[in-house]
Amino acid sequence: MSSFYHIAKNTLTESVREPIFGVLLITALVLIGHFPSMALFVFSEQLKLVVDSSMATTLLFGLFAAVLCSSHTVSREMRNGTVLLMLSKPVYRWIFIIAKIFGIVMAVLLFVFICNTASIISVYIAKDQFRMDMGAYYIYMSILGFSCLFGMLMNFFRGKSFASSTVVGISLAMPVYCVICLLLKDHPALSLRDLALALVLLFFSVSTMGAITVVFATRLDMVANLTICTIIFFLGLMSSYLFQNDTGSGALNFIFGFFYALLPNWQFFWLADALAGRRTIPASYIFWSAVYVTLYVSFCTMWAVAVFQNKEIARDTR
Repeated sequence: MSSFYHIAKNTLTESVREPIFGVLLITALVLIGHFPSMALFVFSEQLKLVVDSSMATTLLFGLFAAVLCSSHTVSREMRNGTVLLMLSKPVYRWIFIIAKIFGIVMAVLLFVFICNTASIISVYIAKDQFRMDMGAYYIYMSILGFSCLFGMLMNFFRGKSFASSTVVGISLAMPVYCVICLLLKDHPALSLRDLALALVLLFFSVSTMGAITVVFATRLDMVANLTICTIIFFLGLMSSYLFQNDTGSGALNFIFGFFYALLPNWQFFWLADALAGRRTIPASYIFWSAVYVTLYVSFCTMWAVAVFQNKEIARDTR
């Protein structure tokens, strides 16, 4: 367990230290903060556009962060020989790859958590269809600016990573400001309970992609991994339309059913339409989605272990 903990912790640390992680996070947060201004004068649809845009940004940027984290912490370590050094110690391959999956999933969950808190703040900034809460907007942008300044000072005076220091600053300040908005500001014309449940599902979707990316990172470089994961993402978005048609042929229906079960159905985790229609999201739906994600991540973990078990690393046969 000690080796598992240290590998997972190092993976999380290295993922957050990557400059691309910080770039993706700051870009996503800037976009989420500006969505209320982009949705002005839309005839009572401002909240819908802000919520839809914020959730889509979180999902898309989170998926990219998952691919890039796995490529940097798995594929790169195989190229520079770090994996061989690790496996020369009493660390078995299955422990190594499971710890890598756990660390990468924790990194992307941190990414989604920060973006979700920013999405809630963005809902409060969108005061109504003709006005924004400019005070909340300025505080939000100041958090990003001071976090970047904190990262710069930590890098200059203490030699810390700018990306990781900035992420730490944002991850501390953004949730605090979100709680302040929840306690002190007037609630928007939106069910905060349903919004919170819809945002929880984004954790599930990005966790699934994080596990998938590690499977391909054991064999492919970053470009190939990103390409395949992008294809899986778009096929998963359309899997109900593509693979749930009854063709009348038993063999073809079996093939379609196989691909429908194999591909993750991202529509299960997208409830922006339910929020727009003011429909209540049952807690049982979250439970069964968690069961689905647990089974899918477990399948991807076993797949990654099987693939990595047979990969030759300088003729190591551990």
